[in-house]
Amino acid sequence: MESHEVFKQSFEKTSPKEIASELGVSLSLVYKWAQEQNESGSGSRNPLDRLLEVVRLTGDVRLVEWLCARSGGYFVRNPDSACEQGFEYLPATNEIVAQFSALLSRISQAALDDSVDRHEAEDIRQHWDRLKCYAEGFVRCCEEGDFEKMKEAQEKAEEPRRRLY
Repeated sequence: MESHEVFKQSFEKTSPKEIASELGVSLSLVYKWAQEQNESGSGSRNPLDRLLEVVRLTGDVRLVEWLCARSGGYFVRNPDSACEQGFEYLPATNEIVAQFSALLSRISQAALDDSVDRHEAEDIRQHWDRLKCYAEGFVRCCEEGDFEKMKEAQEKAEEPRRRLY
């Protein structure tokens, strides 16, 4: 989704007039943020595009982490695609289940004394972030076309086995 589309959708919850008033900018500028930029002059470089450029220039995602924290969330970077020829789904799926199981085990261990200390919370966060990254990598491989490989593997598994004698 492009940044101007995000702005356009956000106008469903808050009026552009209210945004312009609170930010001290013109109403027309706020409307331009929700338009695609093109040669004819429509659209305007919006705050999301500008923030993305600042992150690119600084190479520092703490800006995004801060924004996520202030918005009640938490930023986890998506992993680079680890997709390879011959991506194996069953082992990858088993790994996701194993990591989720490890997370639940860590949560259970931490809660045994009816409290979770700072160290335990940090450890749980690390397990959770690792699981999210691994699952995102799996989904990316699927999105990059490995659905077909999975389908082919399933079809081959369903073919009748040939006898060697």
